[in-house]
Amino acid sequence: MTPETIMSMGRQAIEITVMVSAPLLLAALIIGLMVSIFQAATQINETTLSFIPKFMGIMATLVIAGPWILSVLGDYFRMVLTSIPNFTR
Repeated sequence: MTPETIMSMGRQAIEITVMVSAPLLLAALIIGLMVSIFQAATQINETTLSFIPKFMGIMATLVIAGPWILSVLGDYFRMVLTSIPNFTR
């Protein structure tokens, strides 16, 4: 296994991690921003108020983007497993 192969697989792993986590993080960010604006407008200073909306938004995002996430992770895992015989010392 050459250093170039290791670097390529590591780069792909990081790219896939960012791609897979982006929808969930964006949903949490948008919902958190909306709750913060609501809290500022109503002057409600409750720190736990954003937990339930964020949780529900992340679950909805998982339901919507879940099949895509699983297919991306499955394709990468399949690529890694099929390339194992090509690794030489």
